[in-house]
Amino acid sequence: MGLLAVFLGGCAARQQAIVFTDTTEVRPADADRALPPASRTLTSADNGQIERAVFSYLLEHPLGAGEACSAIFLQADESLEQALIFKYSHHQPPVKPASHAALSKARTPMDRDTLGPAMILSVDICEPESADSAIALGRWYARGALAGFYTFALKKNGNDWMIQSVH
Repeated sequence: MGLLAVFLGGCAARQQAIVFTDTTEVRPADADRALPPASRTLTSADNGQIERAVFSYLLEHPLGAGEACSAIFLQADESLEQALIFKYSHHQPPVKPASHAALSKARTPMDRDTLGPAMILSVDICEPESADSAIALGRWYARGALAGFYTFALKKNGNDWMIQSVH
């Protein structure tokens, strides 16, 4: 029992604090690198220009299902939709306002005017890596097997967004 008292007394008498250290030294420059990058956002004007560039590309290149459709609808705000309908007024199949689309769950999109199958185009813009570059997905859907997407790398050139590559 005396030995236990000496042992416990020795532990209680120890005045030196125990310091835990890591073998890797963290310096201020390294600490900044360890933080996640600040979230960058695009302005609504940038988003509109990127969407316009991607929709234009999709409308100017065959998607493999366009000839089987009676209309193309865009998932875009009304002002962009109207601008692209005007720009592509002679496109075949025609680009029509979304209000002419008949959509039902798990079915082919339909054109209310012709009751024929239709295609829907959409653009998803990813969080930008910098203020002058962005990645976007341009998607199309006509029905199960007639669907797909391209990945677009875009770069800001002055006030315009230009497509750099498409995959």
